[in-house]
Amino acid sequence: MLITFKSKSSADVLMLQDNAQPILDLLHKSPARGIITAAEAAGAMATLEQEVVASRQRQEPAADTSAVEKEDDDKLEEAKVQRVDFGARAFPLMEMLRSASANGNDIVWGV
Repeated sequence: MLITFKSKSSADVLMLQDNAQPILDLLHKSPARGIITAAEAAGAMATLEQEVVASRQRQEPAADTSAVEKEDDDKLEEAKVQRVDFGARAFPLMEMLRSASANGNDIVWGV
């Protein structure tokens, strides 16, 4: 399911529910419908910033690998699989929170 975060202070932010769920859980919000008021935005930003730092400290230094077939000689080669970390997933919503807080606008979704 797709969640569309809306605010008068910035462009819409679209996220798959699976990617938005950890963010909304931290903010104690429902994915179905909700609001982050302008007054709540600064606190929500602080919560997400703390989680970004914590998630980077929990990351394992070794990258995942998976087999990828080379086109030229059918041998398998190990390739690094890039993960999208919490900070990268949360960044668009964090920017929206900054803008909403600065301009005194709410953020809504599911309406």
